[in-house]
Amino acid sequence: MALNERYVEVTTKYGKCPSFAVCPAEGGTYPGIIFYMDAPGYRTELENMARRIAKNGYFCLLPDMYYRLGTCRFDIPRRNDGMSAVIFAAMHHLDNQMVVDDTGGWIAWMDGQDQCATGPIGIVGHCMSGQYVTAAAANYPTRIAAAASMYGVGIVTDKEDSPHLRLDDIKGEMLFNFAEVDHAVPDEDVKNLRKALKGSKCKATVKVYKDTVHGFQFSERDPYHPVASEQAWDEIFALWKRNLKKRN
Repeated sequence: MALNERYVEVTTKYGKCPSFAVCPAEGGTYPGIIFYMDAPGYRTELENMARRIAKNGYFCLLPDMYYRLGTCRFDIPRRNDGMSAVIFAAMHHLDNQMVVDDTGGWIAWMDGQDQCATGPIGIVGHCMSGQYVTAAAANYPTRIAAAASMYGVGIVTDKEDSPHLRLDDIKGEMLFNFAEVDHAVPDEDVKNLRKALKGSKCKATVKVYKDTVHGFQFSERDPYHPVASEQAWDEIFALWKRNLKKRN
C-alpha cells in the first residue's frame, strides 16, 4: 500500500513538537491514531511501526515526546550504562499533566488534517507511555474511544496523579498488554491494576503474554518475541476496528 508520510511540527502548549505523520495515499479519510513512544525515544523503528498502523487504514501521528529537551536521538544498539542514564533522565522529565496537555495539541492538529477523520480517535503507548495513554483516555473521554498500553509502567502508583485513580472517567475501551517477566512492571502492579479495574466502570482487557519480557513488540531489539508481538498487534487492531472503523 502506498503511503503519504511527512515530518511536521505540531503546536502544543509548550512549543513546537516535531512529529511524523503517515496515512494511506488513497483518497478519503482515516481514523486518527496517536502513537506514544517508549523511553528510548523517537527513532526509525517507531516510524516503521507507525507505517504499519497506517497500512491498516489509519492516520497515525508519532510525536517526539522529548521535544522540550531539544533533539534527543539514542543509538540503541550501542546502548551502555551511560546512555541508559540519559534515557532515564529524559523519561523522568515528563509527567502525566505535561503529556495530557500535549495530547490536546496533537488532537487539535489532527482535527485540521484533511485525511484524518473527525470524531473519536485511538491511541497506543509503549513502556513509559502506558501511564500516559491511560491518563489521556481519562482526560479526553469524548475523543479517545480506544487506548492500548504495551507493558506500560506507572499506571498504578501511590502518587496523587496515578492514572488508575481516573479509571471511572474513561469512556473508551482500554487494552492493557503485559510481558510475563518484566523488570519495569512487577507482577504486583498488574494485580493491582486488575483490582482497580474490577472496582471501576472502565471497559478494559488485561492480558499477560507468556514467555515474554519487557519490550517484546519491538522487532529491532533483543526482547522481540515474534509470535507474541503479532498476537498483540492483532489485539490492538481489533480494538481500534470495533471502536473506530464502525463509525465511518
